[in-house]
Amino acid sequence: MTTAQTTSKSAAAIDKARAEGRAALIGYLPAGYPRVEDTIAAGIALAENGADLIEIGIPYSDPVMDGQVIQAATTEALANGFTVSQVFDVVQGITSSTDAAVLVMTYWNPVVRMGVDEFSRRLAEAGGAGLITPDLIPDEASEWMEASDKYGLDRVFLVAPSSTPERMQRTVDASRGFVYAVSIMGVTGARTSVSTAAKDVVAAAHAAGADRVCVGLGVSNASQVREIAAYAEGVIVGTALVAAIRDGGVDAVAALTKDLSTGLSRSGLTEEEA
Repeated sequence: MTTAQTTSKSAAAIDKARAEGRAALIGYLPAGYPRVEDTIAAGIALAENGADLIEIGIPYSDPVMDGQVIQAATTEALANGFTVSQVFDVVQGITSSTDAAVLVMTYWNPVVRMGVDEFSRRLAEAGGAGLITPDLIPDEASEWMEASDKYGLDRVFLVAPSSTPERMQRTVDASRGFVYAVSIMGVTGARTSVSTAAKDVVAAAHAAGADRVCVGLGVSNASQVREIAAYAEGVIVGTALVAAIRDGGVDAVAALTKDLSTGLSRSGLTEEEA
């Protein structure tokens, strides 16, 4: 294990959950929705009610991967004047009050616009764990690889049911912290059932050497969390939490997080399943 990996905040959070016999819970919130202070309060509520990692999304004017609930939230955040540099205020606000690992999820363009090195430096200074980059592939990430090593940041790339064995291997090798497995093709959103493709993607990532694979897209309740916790190291919930903050504010986020966390236990699993 390299020095960079031993300092991974994401890996440490996932390993702590694993040591407790459960999968890690990762909660997503759009930065600045409805306003910056709300995101900070909701992030702290996530951490205090069972989330191990927190994913803060940078609002983007053309969110190709996001479903309607998240799109509406990011549109509102932008309308309320959110700027990219405010994401560091959100990260710092959460990391200064909790032990949760906080990652920023962003399309690559805003990072390039600010400057990859400057963005990385400011994220590290704010206490951030790293970046999740849905539209950046390892082949085009040399500048990010360099900056993430320089500032000790995790780099989380995505794998999908469509990933070829070669792409899977390259992505696993390039990732630090965890590998983000999307369970379905297409846009995010809460679904009534989780695609069986998720299990296959996780198995392929494990086979390629990934030690920590977290599943996102489509998880909205404790029974779905339980289903994924049986085979993945982490479960990512987004749309359901965004709907909670929309409909009931920070208290609703806290209540949903507490409920979701009841599905994380991996007790009763065989060694092979765990």
